[in-house]
Amino acid sequence: MIDQVVGVLRDVAEEIVLPRFRNLAAGEVIEKGPGDLVTVADREAEAALTRRLSELLPGSLVVGEEAVAADPTVLARMHEPGPVWVIDPIDGTANYAAGREPFGLMVALIRGGVPVLGAIYEPVAKTLSVAEAGSGAYIDGERVAFDHTPIGAEQLRGAVMTKYLPQELREQVTARLPLLTEAVPGFRCAAHEYPHLIRSGRHFAMFWRSLPWDHTAGALLIREAGGVVRHFDGSDYDPAQPKLGLLVCRDDAVFELVRSVLLE
Repeated sequence: MIDQVVGVLRDVAEEIVLPRFRNLAAGEVIEKGPGDLVTVADREAEAALTRRLSELLPGSLVVGEEAVAADPTVLARMHEPGPVWVIDPIDGTANYAAGREPFGLMVALIRGGVPVLGAIYEPVAKTLSVAEAGSGAYIDGERVAFDHTPIGAEQLRGAVMTKYLPQELREQVTARLPLLTEAVPGFRCAAHEYPHLIRSGRHFAMFWRSLPWDHTAGALLIREAGGVVRHFDGSDYDPAQPKLGLLVCRDDAVFELVRSVLLE
């Protein structure tokens, strides 16, 4: 099925997303919330993905970012026992709307609340990242895995997204960033952040919001590459029960280091 899902992602990117990249008309970019943009391409891509993925797996349900924005009760489908597609039609919409990269399309399939398949497609670079539960993680056809060589806290390198952190926590984290070897602000695009973490040699990424369409596919990719995706309190990320505060790390040891340096 992964090949069919990838085919759907590529087709929707070519038919809907790329033609409007740097070609959006006035009125085709809307602020659906403070600092939260949606474009006509987001909505059309989600409609196409919803239709095609539902046809691919008859009887499946869909939780899409824009569908939830229109009707928050759609999110309850995450708890259904059968197959549910989780869709982010364009992740990195702010970048896309501004005519810049990165942005990508993300799809995950969950069964009984458990992610079993994830695919991330960045259509300009044509980068494809996929994972199936128990079968490993792949980027552009190459199996990928984290290096687990032990490191010290002073060697930590990562992406720290502070934008949505509560003010007190943001001030604490910001004050402690000089204790790391490297801390970058991220790409404003989880579809790029997840595969980049594996490829770049960085050790972690910190998020505050943990919405399922932003993280389900990427979390499966990280876990299949040997990493961990956990909330600040140490609990594993569950897309059906998302909580605020998320650390994506190459392994358990890095999770504990990051938490001790930045959060405790």
